[in-house]
Amino acid sequence: MKVLTDALKQILNSLAYANAGEYMTQRDKARFLNQSTADIKTVIEPVEVKVVSKARHIALYTGSELPSEVMDYVIETCLRLKNDLTVLTFESKKASTALLQPYENILAKAGINMQVANLTGDPITGLARYLRKHPEVAFLACKDSGYLGRSYVNSSQRKNALPVPIVVVATSKTVTHTPAQANAEDKASVA
Repeated sequence: MKVLTDALKQILNSLAYANAGEYMTQRDKARFLNQSTADIKTVIEPVEVKVVSKARHIALYTGSELPSEVMDYVIETCLRLKNDLTVLTFESKKASTALLQPYENILAKAGINMQVANLTGDPITGLARYLRKHPEVAFLACKDSGYLGRSYVNSSQRKNALPVPIVVVATSKTVTHTPAQANAEDKASVA
């Protein structure tokens, strides 16, 4: 019975310290496991690990300008979906800070955490690389008058070029016509 009791004690001790040795070297683990429970005098200190937020993010791709319609859409969507915001830009840190400064108070009051990622290289390649490394991004929003938005509106961009869905937000500067409206305007101008 003593052998069974000792075995159960060893099993329970191993369960108690199951995660304790994750950050120890093999030599330290071996030395620790070879000690009897009565010889253990040191407490294993947990190693601080930076916890990455598990919250979903909405990515916003900005260029040199940020229309208020786009930011309003992103803020409303973040609030509705309870997502954080990641701003992706190829602009300098100074330019992106100046661009986002008018919205910082609104985001803070709404409780939306914002991160800014300054990317480099080709826009599509840089965006795809970032989005593949960050699976927490639900979708990417962009304005329709920018490079990325125009390429999706004009269907010149491959549909699977980026690993997340793309939402192109129409701004007030853009006039959209349906084919029927365009034909009606053409007929009215001829008459």
